[in-house]
Formats: sequence, structure tokens, C-alpha cells
Amino acid sequence: SPSGKLINALVPLGEMFGYATSLRSMSQGRATFTMEFDHYAEAPNSIAEQVMKKSA
Repeated sequence: SPSGKLINALVPLGEMFGYATSLRSMSQGRATFTMEFDHYAEAPNSIAEQVMKKSA
């Protein structure tokens, strides 16, 4: 069986952009990850305001 660590986490999708590159860099190309949708959630007010400004 493969050795290593398994980490389960709930992360906003917007925070995952660039993660694959960072993970490969930190692990010298050895680590892998998978993502799957879990649920929708209301965005915090600060994020909602940023989105509204961009779409105006």
C-alpha cells in the first residue's frame, strides 16, 4: 500500500486555483490530489461585495 498522508478538507473552489502547482512544488512532484463537489454555501459579505463590483 502507498505510504504518505491523506488529507480531507472542505475548501472554497476559488481558493483551489493554483493549488496543483503549489502542491507539486512542495512535494517535488510526488503528491496528487482530487476534488469533488460537496455543497453550495452563501458567500461571506466581503466576497459578495467584490463580485458585485466586478459585475457592475
